[in-house]
Amino acid sequence: MLIGHAFEEGVLHLSLPGDLTLTSRSAADLEAQALAHAHRPRLVRVQLSTADPSPASLSVLSRVRRFCENLRIPLTVVGPVRAAAARPAERPSRDAGRPALPLTGADAQV
Repeated sequence: MLIGHAFEEGVLHLSLPGDLTLTSRSAADLEAQALAHAHRPRLVRVQLSTADPSPASLSVLSRVRRFCENLRIPLTVVGPVRAAAARPAERPSRDAGRPALPLTGADAQV
């Protein structure tokens, strides 16, 4: 499987890798759709593994959003989890100067 998943209390949790390639994009999309059909969730929650996902990963996220919208399943997107010790305040981020992603670190309805 290309994407991680768990199903609990009616919520389908999908873990979307940030480094998907164009060749693996369709397989990941089909996996997500198959999981949604199998579990019939009341909510789908997608966890992004990186703040800078590949274009193919964003494409899968877009396809999952469209799929959920068509089935009237709410979708929540969650940014990557960051440990406080991994990024000290005095060390500049490699993303310094780039606009922050609005979904990083918090749930956001799509």
